[in-house]
Amino acid sequence: MAPHVAFQGEPGAFSEEAVRCVFDAAEVHPSATFEDVFEAVEEDAVGRAVVPIENAVFGSVRVNYDHLRTHAVTIIGELQLRIHHCLMAPEGATIDGLEVVRSHQQALGQCRDWLRAHVPGATPEATPDTAGAARVVAETGAPTTAAVASRRAAERYGLEVLAEGLQDNEQNFTRFLVLAPADTDAPPVGAGEPKTSITFVLQDNVPGALFKSLAVFALRELDLAKIESRPLVGQPGRYRFYLDVHGDLEDEAVARALDHLREITMELQVLGSYPRGATYPEGADR
Repeated sequence: MAPHVAFQGEPGAFSEEAVRCVFDAAEVHPSATFEDVFEAVEEDAVGRAVVPIENAVFGSVRVNYDHLRTHAVTIIGELQLRIHHCLMAPEGATIDGLEVVRSHQQALGQCRDWLRAHVPGATPEATPDTAGAARVVAETGAPTTAAVASRRAAERYGLEVLAEGLQDNEQNFTRFLVLAPADTDAPPVGAGEPKTSITFVLQDNVPGALFKSLAVFALRELDLAKIESRPLVGQPGRYRFYLDVHGDLEDEAVARALDHLREITMELQVLGSYPRGATYPEGADR
């Protein structure tokens, strides 16, 4: 049976492409917002979801860090997708005649230098997703409005590609997470080395507290892949930390490190233990 997989955006979005990379025959469920995606997984309306978590050029999708903590989901896999942006518009449009360029704010940020250099007079307009921007541009048909999206979106909505390779850095990869309901025994996606994601809040905001929390991993020679911080709402100067450590939750060293970390934190949550993801398209530089 084909898995039912949710993603944020409309058909033709990069998130849909990410879904196709890891699920060959998925029944896809486009969703208007990331909140909708997480709720669909949490409520078992779908069995899986694929969401972006960070881009190599424009940084983290911070709202999804919050959703990972507040929804009953678990991370079961990840992937890195190379992002190629195209500038598209209705037939007959020209780059010189553009007045508005629409896309998701992440895509606009990833193409900021190119847009400033080639369409300096066009106003960037943020939209909920890249494919949705392409659809609206196609429906309105205005030759002065373009979208930044994937070539797949241009083909789906019948738009002309005016330029491609807009991303300001060729190493423009987005990391996506594969999610499942927290209360299901979902098999992992992928076959790479294991990785575990956690979030925690320190007990005291005192000198050396963060160092001590990271030392629990260093003492056991565990490699940290990433650390991210988010402010605690209503508590200025205090933060919640998100951390990726190489190793499986069942590994003795990882388990002992987390037990140690619990002693010096007021809150610790495991977000998932899963294989390190592949890079798509296969063979892309990373």
